[in-house]
Amino acid sequence: MMCCKSKKRITMNSSQVSYFTLTAYLDSGALKYLFFIVVVFLYVFIIVANVLVIVVICVNRSLHEPMYMFLCSLFVNELYGSTGLFPFLLIQILSDVHTVSAPLCFLQIFCVYTYANLQLSNLAVMSYDRYLAICCPLQYHTRMSLSKVSLLIALTWLCPFLAITVLISLSAPLQLCGNIINKVYCDNNSLIKLSCSDTRVINIYGVLGAILVTVCSVSLIFYTYMRILKVCFSGSKQTRQKAVSTCTPHLASLLNFSCGSFFEISQNRLNMVQVPIMLHIFLSLYWLICPPLFNPVLYGLNLTKIRIICKSLILVKCKCLMLKLRQDSAVGDRKFGESKGQ
Repeated sequence: MMCCKSKKRITMNSSQVSYFTLTAYLDSGALKYLFFIVVVFLYVFIIVANVLVIVVICVNRSLHEPMYMFLCSLFVNELYGSTGLFPFLLIQILSDVHTVSAPLCFLQIFCVYTYANLQLSNLAVMSYDRYLAICCPLQYHTRMSLSKVSLLIALTWLCPFLAITVLISLSAPLQLCGNIINKVYCDNNSLIKLSCSDTRVINIYGVLGAILVTVCSVSLIFYTYMRILKVCFSGSKQTRQKAVSTCTPHLASLLNFSCGSFFEISQNRLNMVQVPIMLHIFLSLYWLICPPLFNPVLYGLNLTKIRIICKSLILVKCKCLMLKLRQDSAVGDRKFGESKGQ
């Protein structure tokens, strides 16, 4: 009888979880306004940098090539992932009570998890594109046609969205016995830890899904780079230069995202009680902030075509601004002379 009552009480409590409390936020007092300004600056920089490269790629016909189309997909995903985090983060920084409604929490989980899967899938597809361009240059445009590029981008976006939709549909009905999340944003693993119902199905799905995505993507990346290295060692100096110029930013992006993902997985699996709270926050946000922050700069500086076009756009804007200032100054001087003559 007592057992039945306790089960009923657990079910009742779990049905009342309409919001979650995020406990990783510090009581920073007046410093929260400084943190707010820093986060706003980061978000604006991410938007401007990624949108600039996307616009440059879309407007210039010379950049309508498979490599730049995959880059465009990568930058769109980074804008998507940043939008899933930064507005929420800004609201929480200024708030005195760090709570989030259950629907909004699940929406953020969906955005963050699809962003992560899309990022890895995009990087894997980009490595395959570099493999074809360097190892099979004569067949490149045949094997990487517009229809194939469109299909690869569509699959890169569709598969993660379907996979995370299933994950959310398994997580949402869970009976929760608490509402405390020890992070600065919502995380599916934290919700599963709060569950007082059977989580075997979602655990199996999560593990199998993570293994499938990781193994397929990493295997493709490893295979393509082994073939690229083989061609570089046996090929001409021109081939090596082409490989270095196009593969360096991709490898840097891959390493950056992999390190961030490793930090996040380690925090979910290990006891982080002894870790300083600021380091804990930094490690949990690294994979969501650093790739969107550095990737557009990395590709913009390393890829010659994008760098030249960006430079020309900035110079044109500067010249237009200087011309306008000179015209305004000339008009002002003329008016001043007329008023003085009168």
